[in-house]
Amino acid sequence: MTKNGKTRVRFAPSPTGYLHVGGLRTALYNYLYARQHEGVFVLRIEDTDRTRRVEGAVESLIGTLQWAGLHYDEGPDIGGAFGPYVQSERLPIYRAHVDQLLAEGNAYRCFCTPDRLEEMRKQQERAKMSPRYDRRCLILDRHEIEENIAKGIPFAVRMKVPRGEAIRFHDLIRETVDFSSDELDDQILLKSDGYPTYHLANVVDDHLMEISHVIRGEEWLPSTPKHVLLYRFFGWQAPEMAHLPLLLNPDRSKLSKRQGDVAVEEYREKGFLPEALVNFVALLGWNPGDERELFSLDDLVKEFSIERVGKSGAIFNIDKLVWLNSQHLRKKSDTEILKLLEEALAKSKYRDRRFERNYLIGVVAAMRERAEFVHDFIEKAPYFFDPPAEYDPAAVKKRWTGETPTQLENLIEAFSKLEKPRAADFEGALRTVAGSMGVPDGDLIHAVRLAVSGVGGGPGVFQILEILGKDESLKRIRSAVEKINTPAA
Repeated sequence: MTKNGKTRVRFAPSPTGYLHVGGLRTALYNYLYARQHEGVFVLRIEDTDRTRRVEGAVESLIGTLQWAGLHYDEGPDIGGAFGPYVQSERLPIYRAHVDQLLAEGNAYRCFCTPDRLEEMRKQQERAKMSPRYDRRCLILDRHEIEENIAKGIPFAVRMKVPRGEAIRFHDLIRETVDFSSDELDDQILLKSDGYPTYHLANVVDDHLMEISHVIRGEEWLPSTPKHVLLYRFFGWQAPEMAHLPLLLNPDRSKLSKRQGDVAVEEYREKGFLPEALVNFVALLGWNPGDERELFSLDDLVKEFSIERVGKSGAIFNIDKLVWLNSQHLRKKSDTEILKLLEEALAKSKYRDRRFERNYLIGVVAAMRERAEFVHDFIEKAPYFFDPPAEYDPAAVKKRWTGETPTQLENLIEAFSKLEKPRAADFEGALRTVAGSMGVPDGDLIHAVRLAVSGVGGGPGVFQILEILGKDESLKRIRSAVEKINTPAA
């Protein structure tokens, strides 16, 4: 807790081009924790590595968080009492804290060139040693330091890590964690370009922004003892820590771009619903303690707890995500799906076509149990938007015989007499015609389906006929009679 007892958490991504699904999970867990404790959720942009910054990434990141429903209380675009919320706008703050560390002997200037550091690293690798700075500049005397500065020799500032110490901290997920200071490198805190590294900026900002809980990925666990030391050097109380388990591919390798999509934006473009993706990432490491799997964001606010986040890696199962998407889609009302379908049509080849609202509602009702994505309403049932240009050869071979054209001619006559027919009217007429000809109802049902849709499966054929309407249905049946040749025996 902060000094006033307020829970404050932050999501602090780097603007490197896209939001990783692991980043979305981190943002989600921070958001849930803040909402549960009536706290504050902060967005902070950590852009001190200028070589990795991607133009437009911040705007994309903010848009993605808003799409997911993770609305923050303070951030670069909305401000707050602890700004600026972009680290590149806070450089004087970091320099002042580096000066303090230098003055108190907890940091030192390093004048080593990149070439020397690279050669040192190669020698250590050849000797099978862990790469670590050899502290050459730690032993420089005041005269040498002042002379180097006067000559304008570039320098970085390194943290002076004490040797022979056990560094222990409590993690809300992993409980007690121990590191030896002898395992730690003298981390660079301020680069020669004047920008801080993650380690310094992270600690300074978390303290000044009164962050009470740091919830982040497991990959930052080895950095935590360095942060604990910095809190000690500055005389500050460290926030509570929680390190989330790694995200893994099904083969238990670390989730990476090489093995599939990792960007939230890519899943958004593929048609995944925000509530499905949020539900999915919530379950990557956390469970409710029972068999439930379907959660809305409001449900998660009520149910989530750090105590139920596990330590072991979480498997990223794309099939589970697809299933969750279908479930969240089916929970929506026809009106909600209609809006999404209209948006999808506006981006499709039908963008210049206009479909009546009631017509599309019919399509939604017919396809909602068969669709996993909104675009499935279009892609799995194109016959609702265009008459079939061709007919499935396998269905033709199985369902179309030499007698079919004559049977359909009789059916056309019966359908023509119907007034504003509904599904039941089409069904009654078909069964009557089939009975009068002494043929199984199924023969006509399958032939009609093939004629109006071009395929052998889908929603109930009488429902399709009602949606298409009498005139369009008759037009398609007549066209099929003309176009489909009877398969050879």
